[in-house]
Amino acid sequence: MGHVRAEIVATGTELLLGQKVNENARYLSEILADLGIAVRQHVVVGDDAASIDAALTAALARSELVVTTGGLGPTEADLTRERVAAVTGRPLVLHRPSLEAITSLFARIGRPMPESNRKQALCPEGAVVIPNPLGTAPGAIVETGGRMIVMLPGPPAELRAMVEQTVAPFLAERLQQAGQRSVIRSRVLRLVGIGESAAMARIADLAGGDNPTLSPMATGGEVWLRITARAACRRDADTLIDTVEEAVRPRLGDHIYGRDAETLEAVVGRVLAARRQTLAVAESCTGGLVAHRLTSVPGSSAYFERGLVVYSNRSKTELADVAPELLARHGAVSAEVAGAMAEGVRRSAGTDFGLAITGIAGPGGGTEAKPVGLVFFGLAGGGPTLTDSRMFPGDRKAVKLLASNRALELLWRRLRD
Repeated sequence: MGHVRAEIVATGTELLLGQKVNENARYLSEILADLGIAVRQHVVVGDDAASIDAALTAALARSELVVTTGGLGPTEADLTRERVAAVTGRPLVLHRPSLEAITSLFARIGRPMPESNRKQALCPEGAVVIPNPLGTAPGAIVETGGRMIVMLPGPPAELRAMVEQTVAPFLAERLQQAGQRSVIRSRVLRLVGIGESAAMARIADLAGGDNPTLSPMATGGEVWLRITARAACRRDADTLIDTVEEAVRPRLGDHIYGRDAETLEAVVGRVLAARRQTLAVAESCTGGLVAHRLTSVPGSSAYFERGLVVYSNRSKTELADVAPELLARHGAVSAEVAGAMAEGVRRSAGTDFGLAITGIAGPGGGTEAKPVGLVFFGLAGGGPTLTDSRMFPGDRKAVKLLASNRALELLWRRLRD
């Protein structure tokens, strides 16, 4: 099973309708990468026999390992076990230990077992059954023509327990027997204040390698650089990744704020907490989004003192201490008012820093002089009061998110400098 190509086939019309998020695919990709198995494709199909057959047939033609999720329940819409049996030419047979486990589970919860649940104890002949410690749907491992199908249920908690207790050890042992066990490791460098193309222009000569690989992704006003390496063990893979990161940082270090799961608000909060400094925020067009992001970080009470949503001119005057004549002269959406809001909230809160945002999120309310998407920022503390402005594209939600990112970036840069 060395250098195994894998594919994840998720069944469920609810996934296609957007009623559920396919979180199992992300989890399985991470687990398989740790085993050195490269996931090449994610496929989602509805609860339709022909569609499932076509997806399984195509996956088996492309990949040595196919992992299915969903479709192992007791209803007529749960078709995975039947379709795997049909595609592999295996009859379905009753697995009595599974039936006993299902019967016992219903007995424990004091409910009669519906006859339809007997279906869940069927599996393709010759399969290795995967016990389900949390539910009624056992999985199965079917080997056919040098390929392997791993069937798992849809509920994430059940799937994870089965992967950790049975599937991952089974695959690891197979790889070990083949003498070709490896790992795939990834590290993400998080960048702010630079676009994807501009970032890649600085590191174009580093992005052409096969191992490690270096690839960008733009998301939510940030750029993430993913470095991925394959090696015999985690330590060797991490060493390969370290080499690439060391080459990237001198070129993009002025934009790299964190790694992997670190968020901009968490990095800012960590610095504030370490310095025993405090922050207050006054927001207009973002409506409290910056305060929400900051207070989503555990322990933020150590440094976040207060957040004001000062949407109207009256609230800017009464709560953020902006002079009425300043509003009359420059308008609420201006550098002067953003700076005054930052100074006012800092002064009233008695904090080390004051951060402010005012702008036009749209879709209406813009003018030729001040169009939709124009946002001003103010930062008081740690040096002279700073003001800044940006034009953001997109709808109301996008403008608010991008504005919150820019505000946190300004604070991060001041803390760093």
